[in-house]
Amino acid sequence: MNILLTTVLAIQMLSALGMIGLILVQHGKGADMGAAFGSGGSGSLFGASGSANFLSRTTAVLAAVFFVCTLALAYFGNARPQTGSSVLEGAVLTAPAPATAASGAAQIPGTSAPAPVTGAVAVPPAPAASGAGQIPTK
Repeated sequence: MNILLTTVLAIQMLSALGMIGLILVQHGKGADMGAAFGSGGSGSLFGASGSANFLSRTTAVLAAVFFVCTLALAYFGNARPQTGSSVLEGAVLTAPAPATAASGAAQIPGTSAPAPVTGAVAVPPAPAASGAGQIPTK
């Protein structure tokens, strides 16, 4: 799999460099000396564009190759990692066990929580039945 990704990445870089070179070499429609003085501007603007030459066709093919390589790299980048390739796989992540199981009354807003067990973190009591934590109803 690693060889495939390296090959696709190399093809993508080569096609990008090829496109850059071909685009810089191509002759623009308005690059004539006469276009600077207005003699050829209207003909190239309103006239037929003509058939594509070798450079423009090669640029289009390289653009298609670049696009396909980009899609392939995006697909392989989102693929699930295989077993053994995760950095966090060896890490042991455990949550601390709660000191006591919370009763149903402690989860209701406006009631007081039970007293904390010794050695546990002190939890402030919930506000008295003031209605501050209740959801308004229609």
